[in-house]
Amino acid sequence: MGELSIRDQNRAGAVIRLFLCGDVMIGRGIDQILPAPCRPQLHEAYLRSALEYKWLAESVNGKIPAPVAINYVWGAALDEFSIRAPDVKLINLETSITRSEDYEVKGINYRVSPENAECLRAAGIDCCSLANNHVMDWGRQGLEDTLLALRRLHIACAGAGRTLEKAAAPAILCIPGKGRVVFAALALPTSGVPDAWAASANAPGVHFAPDLSDESASGIARVLNAVRLPGDVGVASIHWGGNWGYEVSDQQRDFAHRLIDDAKVSVVHGHSSHHPKPIEIYKNRLILHGCGDFLNDYEGIPGMGAYRGDLVLMYFIDVDAHSGDVQALSLVPLRIVRFRLEHTATADTAWLLTRLQDLCRPFGLHLKLEDSTIIVNWRNQGKP
Repeated sequence: MGELSIRDQNRAGAVIRLFLCGDVMIGRGIDQILPAPCRPQLHEAYLRSALEYKWLAESVNGKIPAPVAINYVWGAALDEFSIRAPDVKLINLETSITRSEDYEVKGINYRVSPENAECLRAAGIDCCSLANNHVMDWGRQGLEDTLLALRRLHIACAGAGRTLEKAAAPAILCIPGKGRVVFAALALPTSGVPDAWAASANAPGVHFAPDLSDESASGIARVLNAVRLPGDVGVASIHWGGNWGYEVSDQQRDFAHRLIDDAKVSVVHGHSSHHPKPIEIYKNRLILHGCGDFLNDYEGIPGMGAYRGDLVLMYFIDVDAHSGDVQALSLVPLRIVRFRLEHTATADTAWLLTRLQDLCRPFGLHLKLEDSTIIVNWRNQGKP
């Protein structure tokens, strides 16, 4: 019997379940508690050693018994992966995988050792966006090391590369019996990505757009449409906006709508904010305006506590592999404690649910809690 075509595989009724999250920042303090850390020296005005971030976390939440197991940081997320069985796991990796000492003078530099990057494989991560403002914290050598490390781990990536063509190229993830997920990644200057980091025809860097213009949206559409096959599920991952604040501009919304209209993506995967931002459904497609952080070493750092950046979300998205429409969206709240993901307490879950209900109500979404999972329902498919 011959091999099934992609069109045959994507028969009506096939559902692809995606896992998405926000920024995965496994450098600095987190790198120090894993088995094979980089040198702890930092080049920050705030602290001079990455070990001090570990001590800050311990000052508020208790001792971290380092070195920890390579899968330690994922904690309760591993149980959720087992229960919900996503077909693909997609993250924004906001850390360079390198031991390079050639740091960029920019205030904060994240790196994790190639040995400790094994934690990504321990969680079964399938693909990383590298289009962000930390992937080149340790220069072009750091980017080269990152690309090599991910290849060794058999983890796909998009959004950065040795040339513009490679940085812009989507990752294509084949799911047996269901079809393909096509994942493209892009960074904007509003997230802190320097213009100098933009990949060019002859130089490595990130897939960079200078603005949210129609031209920038058309560029992503051309890249995705060039590789699209019937029944592909498209995801556009975008690093945009500041770290704090819930506002979503009309320009951002229009840009996301263009990606759905012209590039036919099923999901716009926005990140950069340190906390979740509003969710929107447009023409039965999903826009995550800001997924928030997922892993970081911020415990014990004062300020911005009102945003509850310690509370994070796992996004599980069911997409009809025939139509590309989103069928279901479930959010699992977790909390970062001692650099590890734990299930939230009842009060924390209630706080996050109320906050998300307020943020999403103007977009016509209705959120409710079922067995510690936030279920998102919607009625309208256009602009509110």
